[in-house]
Amino acid sequence: MTLSHDDSIHLFRSSAPYINAHRGKTFVIMFGGEAALDENFPRLIQDIALLHSLGMRIIITHGARPQIDERLRLRGLQGQFVDGVRITTKETLECVKDAAGSLRSQIEALLSMGLPNSPMHGARIRVCSGNLVISRPIGVQNGIDFEHTGVVRRIDTEGIQDQLSDGSIVLLSPMGYSATGEVFNLSHEDVAVQAAISLQADKIITLSELDGLFTEEKMLRTVELGHLQSLIEKKRVRAESTCLSAMVSGVAAGVDRTHCVSYKSDGALLKELFTRDGVGTLVMQNHYEQLRDATIDDVGGILKLIRPLEESGVLVKRSRERLENEIDLFTVIERDGMIIACAALYTYEDKSGEIACVATHTEYRGKSRGERLLDALKRKARDQRLNHLFVLTTVTSHWFLEQGFVEMNIDTLPESRKQMYNYTRNSKVFKLTL
Repeated sequence: MTLSHDDSIHLFRSSAPYINAHRGKTFVIMFGGEAALDENFPRLIQDIALLHSLGMRIIITHGARPQIDERLRLRGLQGQFVDGVRITTKETLECVKDAAGSLRSQIEALLSMGLPNSPMHGARIRVCSGNLVISRPIGVQNGIDFEHTGVVRRIDTEGIQDQLSDGSIVLLSPMGYSATGEVFNLSHEDVAVQAAISLQADKIITLSELDGLFTEEKMLRTVELGHLQSLIEKKRVRAESTCLSAMVSGVAAGVDRTHCVSYKSDGALLKELFTRDGVGTLVMQNHYEQLRDATIDDVGGILKLIRPLEESGVLVKRSRERLENEIDLFTVIERDGMIIACAALYTYEDKSGEIACVATHTEYRGKSRGERLLDALKRKARDQRLNHLFVLTTVTSHWFLEQGFVEMNIDTLPESRKQMYNYTRNSKVFKLTL
């Protein structure tokens, strides 16, 4: 689909806040060797180069499993795995070095493109790679010698920081080097996670054959670590194993956010980072406060929270009986047993949803609690296949505009909601297309 001139301008303007937010941040971008075999790979590398040109500090870590397997096949050798970990014999190590070196050269070549009329014309990107990962052997496990298979022992943080500060993209292959001069075959997710931890990276971005993480055929858009771990324990998550492992390990070790997007979908990386809702899965740290669906036991806490706003005329008054009947429509944030924020989602016949009764305790305003509630309601709306959301408000217009809502005429409301409109309150109507 070709964007119109006006659409292109709108897209460029709407991405500006995210460009400003990401500038100067450190991203570790991780993909397996399968990504390099996909027809979209050159465009993916161009998008990574674009991130670099916009001021992001980029570290690329890549795997090479299919490339190694192909070289083993050509030499008449059989790959050996135990619990998904390759046993790297002396002969296998030669295939590892050949495959990783070849793929590294391919990535460097793509990052060096500068033909006229190409996205990277005039970019002049420098790529740094080398002995930046110090490793040690896995050794003997349960009687099995993994020989030249290793794990990350240390990341040369100072060396990488110097290269990033000098304006280079750092490229880390799945190989590590020991103080004794040996070479070890590493898992690229181990390299990615350890690099992110050592460099205190802002994000780990994993590139997968899938669009993100899934549960029961539904993609998880934003999920907190604790909830994701619970889903994993119940075996309810479908995902590329290396991506899932890196995302969980990274966030658990202190990386603020990890993402999973498809390497097959053209522009998915840019859409994930520069649009409001993204296209993949975001895993974030657990919040001290719990965001969850409301239960009947929360009625008293919600009433206590919204009462001052009702008395001041900000919210429409709700009786306890009405709240009890509608409690399943509410989402709350709880802190130490107290409801400190709430919001409700009502659905209508035209596949629209109304966000109502948005309230935050006066002592807990800020820290993106409203945004967290809104994100939760948007996920619910998408799960119910709603087309758009709307809200009626008298005093919070600017906040909803900042969240991407657009002011609309009363006539755009669903017919049943239009009949209930209170002209005395004269609420403004705002709409968000999903």
